[in-house]
Amino acid sequence: MTPPAELLDEARAVLAIAPVVDGHNDLPWAMRQLAGYDLGAVDLAADQRHRLHTDLDRLTAGGVGAQFWSVFVPSRLAGDTAVSATLEQIDFVHALVDRFPDRLRLALTADQAEQARADGRIASLMGAEGGHSINSSLATLRALFALGVRYLTLTHNDNVPWADSATDTPSAGGLTRFGEEVVREMNRIGMLVDLSHTSPDTMRAALRVTAAPVVFSHSSSRAVNDHPRNIPDDVLAQLPANGGVAMATFVPQFIDARATVWVAGASEELAAHGLHALANSPEAMKVLHAYEERVPRPVTNAATVADHLDHMREVAGIDHLGLGGDFDGVAFTPAGLDDVSGYPNLLAELLHRGWSQADLSKLTWQNAMRVLRSAEDVARDLSATRGPSLATLAELDG
Repeated sequence: MTPPAELLDEARAVLAIAPVVDGHNDLPWAMRQLAGYDLGAVDLAADQRHRLHTDLDRLTAGGVGAQFWSVFVPSRLAGDTAVSATLEQIDFVHALVDRFPDRLRLALTADQAEQARADGRIASLMGAEGGHSINSSLATLRALFALGVRYLTLTHNDNVPWADSATDTPSAGGLTRFGEEVVREMNRIGMLVDLSHTSPDTMRAALRVTAAPVVFSHSSSRAVNDHPRNIPDDVLAQLPANGGVAMATFVPQFIDARATVWVAGASEELAAHGLHALANSPEAMKVLHAYEERVPRPVTNAATVADHLDHMREVAGIDHLGLGGDFDGVAFTPAGLDDVSGYPNLLAELLHRGWSQADLSKLTWQNAMRVLRSAEDVARDLSATRGPSLATLAELDG
């Protein structure tokens, strides 16, 4: 259902002043799979809706003012292989920004993101999705930061030796001693601690250790949909004291119980064809669309996402919410949030529910910028009193 024109106009007016800081977009990995990172083969200045959720014109149409590009590698890649693949992802983001200097600008600080927006560019930031990307090395963590990575998701779908994932069997009890040192070193250098994908015990441990605000780059409410990728209320309730931000995601199986069941069946269908359960390649999409013809897919929409945001607001407060769509990282998206151009539809739904323009400005831009700037302030203070950590996994965890 298309929102009323007057609400869409009001939503776009908000976005003109306070554009979206999107916490998570998997375009780099999608480009790796689609074209081996070849920006000549896939022109992102042209309409790519037939194969991607993201292109430059749709980012503009969606009112996106800052994008955290996920420099994701799957956790089946391990050790130095994972590190190398992460470096390739970072290299792609730098190449993307260099190719479109009139549309994009690399941002390493909140001030640089603000300046990019003022100059009519989309601020491009990076987040590494999964602690396997640092191969249990604090020096590698610092190297990623030097290359521009501004958050690290502590785990992806599998545990790392020092932290538990939400979708694996617990082994660390949250964070090990080395995991706590990873959080402290992230605080010292100014890298945001991202708790999406982590187990509730990892979330709680990180909140206990961190000196800086945390983020959830793409997670929604577990009370609204009891999926392990979502955030429990007791954790959301800690965000006001911590200062962090939970960025609601649009992934259908995370936000709707019916979609969770459907995706479980679709994953079995993919496995029967020898494909990974989370695959969204062209080959996988053929299998999924055939399955969808036999088993109709439940429809989610902007109202589904708004239900999560309403609840998250009740628990954490308006100052601790953001948006992290996970575009180009999933096979299906909600109706009306089909791609990066859909943000006005979500804002129109929230306006319909009584959210004010001031509320929406916090959700889209202000909260994320505050957290980024606060992490920089904490790092400035900590780095003045403490040098780089030389701790190792073997030393702290035995």
